[in-house]
Amino acid sequence: MRIMIELAMNYRFPRPNTVFFALEAAKLEGQEVLQESLDLGTAALTRIAGDSGVGERIWAQVPDCEVNLTYRAWLDITRAVPRLETMDAVPLHLIPGEVAPYLRPSRYCQSDKFVTFVQRRFGHLPGGQKVLAMRDWIETNLTYVPGSSDVDTNVLETFAGRQGVCRDYAHLMCSLVRAAGIPARMVAVYSPDVVPPDFHAVTEVWLDGRWCLVDATGMAQADSMAIIAVGRDAYDVAFMDSQEPAELLFQSVLVTPA
Repeated sequence: MRIMIELAMNYRFPRPNTVFFALEAAKLEGQEVLQESLDLGTAALTRIAGDSGVGERIWAQVPDCEVNLTYRAWLDITRAVPRLETMDAVPLHLIPGEVAPYLRPSRYCQSDKFVTFVQRRFGHLPGGQKVLAMRDWIETNLTYVPGSSDVDTNVLETFAGRQGVCRDYAHLMCSLVRAAGIPARMVAVYSPDVVPPDFHAVTEVWLDGRWCLVDATGMAQADSMAIIAVGRDAYDVAFMDSQEPAELLFQSVLVTPA
């Protein structure tokens, strides 16, 4: 699938500011960036590698009290939708060092609190079938309610309240999968299937020795997602982290089949 991404952002700060961005589509297997452009005005940019070597993050030194950003990209998504039901969990002693950190609890994903629930509810199922059952359980039992959570909402609150947005669905998916002894990480993506259009949060699970995309909201499939960044939870994949208070003036995310 070929997709086009069009992003525009305008934020105001009380003083000149240094901002951390994660918003460009990553260059990696399964997605080819055909063309892209990023305009941050007069800001001085410093690029660093993203977590686990996925994509790049940008330090932007904004000399004024306002930043205007535009990003456009054309991509070919070439990855197939994984057949999770046929895939196996990797034994713990064979999980590589770069993957092992995604077994542990994190700031928003207190996976250690779900071990008993996961054992009782999903313990009878093998690897990929277990992951699919967790995904189906989340989609069935949670209600997608815009505005029902904020940046401080953790997975325990989501589990109790049974509602949230994509960020909360992905946190719960990561937590349940980690509680089963399977590595899982948060992934920020673009997809034309997301309604309303926005940055979208999904999960990657480690099965058969590779990362596989799973969207607990049911909106998007792996063959329509453009990966931006990965991390332990939303703290690691936020599209913007500002050193100063940031006032949103305008933001638009548009992703369409090209």
